[in-house]
Amino acid sequence: MRASVGRGWSLSSSSGVFGVAGGPSNYVGQGFSPRGEKGRFVLPSDFRADVRDASDGQRILCIDKHHRLPCLVGFGLSRSEQFAADIDREEDKALRLGLDFDRDMRAAQLYGFHRASFDDSGRFVLPDHLAELGQVEDGLFFQGGGTQITIWNPRILLDMGPGWEAAQAGCRAKMADMAKGKRK
Repeated sequence: MRASVGRGWSLSSSSGVFGVAGGPSNYVGQGFSPRGEKGRFVLPSDFRADVRDASDGQRILCIDKHHRLPCLVGFGLSRSEQFAADIDREEDKALRLGLDFDRDMRAAQLYGFHRASFDDSGRFVLPDHLAELGQVEDGLFFQGGGTQITIWNPRILLDMGPGWEAAQAGCRAKMADMAKGKRK
């Protein structure tokens, strides 16, 4: 049995575990946002409904530094329900391979995300510390990646090597579309 405890959180009486209602999302699409007034960016329309649904109807985009790539990641609140299982799986793999695994550090990496509220138009404020970690300049490129959205400084994405050609082409196209819109 689940009981609501406010702000989209629920308590499962059988397990005593807190969680977020709303299922996982499959983020598909691309978008570009220039830095707007007051330093705000816009979550592209391709992702707004999915992020809101994955955050139990709340307009909350979770943002953090990608653990491997030179970009940021975005996702809905429901993704955090998978983190404990992800940590267990990563620890099991490390043990099988005879590698060190710092469970506390990995938990801090996963659960340390920022919750950014966005309005109906998708506008949100990116905190300075995340802008620094993502080397954010004048714009952001959003790339659907299944369970998460990768959020790139376009310059860095365009410098990535083989395997990123489709994302790079999408980024160039979205930036060109934005530039055409400004000239009108």
